Amino acid sequence: MSSPAGKLRSMLADENKIVVCPGVYDGVTARLALKEGFDALYMTGAGTTASRLGQADLGVITLNEMRGNAEMIASLNPSVPLIADADTGFGGSLMVHRTVTEYIRAGIAALHLEDQPTTKRCGHLRNKQLVSEQEYLSRIRAAVHARNISDGDIVLIARTDALQSLGYDAAVSRLKGAIELGADVAFLEGILSKEQARQVCKDLEPTPVLFNVVPGGVSPELSVQEAKALGFRVIIFPGLALGAVYRAVEHALKQLNESGTQVIHANTNPRDLFNVLGLQEAVSIDIAAGGDLYEKGL
Repeated sequence: MSSPAGKLRSMLADENKIVVCPGVYDGVTARLALKEGFDALYMTGAGTTASRLGQADLGVITLNEMRGNAEMIASLNPSVPLIADADTGFGGSLMVHRTVTEYIRAGIAALHLEDQPTTKRCGHLRNKQLVSEQEYLSRIRAAVHARNISDGDIVLIARTDALQSLGYDAAVSRLKGAIELGADVAFLEGILSKEQARQVCKDLEPTPVLFNVVPGGVSPELSVQEAKALGFRVIIFPGLALGAVYRAVEHALKQLNESGTQVIHANTNPRDLFNVLGLQEAVSIDIAAGGDLYEKGL
C-alpha cells in the first residue's frame, strides 16, 4: 500500500480531479467524515486550537499539541490522506525542520507552512503581519531539507498571507519562490474574487493550487464544482465541522438552560455513535484474537 503522501500525490497528479477535504478537528468529526467516504481530510489549526485549548486561532498552540492531534486523526484510517495545518512551523529553521520531521513520522500526508510571524492570526482576520520573503523561503527550504533526509514523504504546501498587505504580484512571487525550492502545492490565502482565483491557478500552473473556503471570510464561497472550473486542484473547508458543532451545541445548551430538557434527535442512541467510532472493528479484533469479550453481544 502506498504511503498517505504517495496516495495524495497520485490524486494531485490527476488534472481532472479536485481533492475535496472537509475540515475536522477531533476524533468524532474525523470519524464522521471518514464514514461519508471523502478521499482526504483536512485538520484545521483553528479547530484544533479551539478544541484543545479553548482559545482563538492566534498562534498560541504548540507543535506537540498540533502534531499529536494530527497523528491521532491520521491513524484512524491511514488509507485516507490527511492534510494538516502546521502554522508557521513553530519557530525558526530548526523548528520548521523538526515540525516536518515529526509530521512525517506521524503519518500525515501533507502540511502547509505560512509566512506570518510565530504570533500569527487566522488568515481571514485583518491586519496580519508578515515575515520577510527571505525568512519565508528559509522555512520552505528547511521543510524541503527535512523531507529529503527523512525515511518518509510528505506533500509540502506553501501558503502566503501576503495578498492583503503586499498585493497580488508580491504574493505570487513568494509562492513561485517556494515552488522553485520544492513546495508541491500553492496556497494563496484571502483570495478576493473569482477572477483572482482563476488568475492564480493560471499563473502557477502546472503546480496544483489550493482554495480555502471560509464562510464569512474575505474570499468568495466557492462550491467544489466552481473551484474545479476555476482551476483549483485542492479545496478545504476548515470550519465545516467546527461551525456545525458550535451552532448545534449552542442550541442544545440554550434549550436545556431555558426549558430543563435536552434536544432529542430521532433515531439516535449510544450504539449508533459507537459504531461510527469503530465499535464493530473492535469486536472483530477481539474475535480474531480468540477473545470472548463480546460473545454475548453488546
